[in-house]
Amino acid sequence: MVGADFNRADGVHLESWQAAVEGKGKWRVEFAAGSQVKPLAEGSAQGMLYGGCLSMLVASLGTAWEVETNGTILFIEDVGTKPYQIDRMLMHLKLAGKLAGARGIVFGEMLDCAPSPGQEYTLEEVVMRVVGDLNVPVAYGLPSGHVAGANITLPMGINVDLHVGDSGVALQEIV
Repeated sequence: MVGADFNRADGVHLESWQAAVEGKGKWRVEFAAGSQVKPLAEGSAQGMLYGGCLSMLVASLGTAWEVETNGTILFIEDVGTKPYQIDRMLMHLKLAGKLAGARGIVFGEMLDCAPSPGQEYTLEEVVMRVVGDLNVPVAYGLPSGHVAGANITLPMGINVDLHVGDSGVALQEIV
């Protein structure tokens, strides 16, 4: 994915890439209210940044490489997946106990995962039906992973502070 992103003129969010790779300064991304990153459940939390493609996270269940989510700010993204499939996979993670220990959840852009025309619900509503009772901050739309534009680099494994509120969404490294 990195090669493909760098091959496009707008493929990489350079500031987050440089902060993650070069280690110059504290890694941080911030999105103002009204931006593409939406607050779905307000709050603040701290934990280890972890996650990835929802399909792959679910596929890891029951293997030696099973996803470990306790104490995490969990990042979840996918591409070209229908909302009912996202609902099923999120519920699978939840029933497997993999969402109970997450301290916050940030969803990606979810590229090409929109409901079909004529369906009267949004993907955000599908997401909140599953994770809304976890009482953790939830944001939606962070452009990382499978994205249409500049891909934000998420340095997995670092400790971060997540703030989701009326003023927007911020995710920053705890030093």
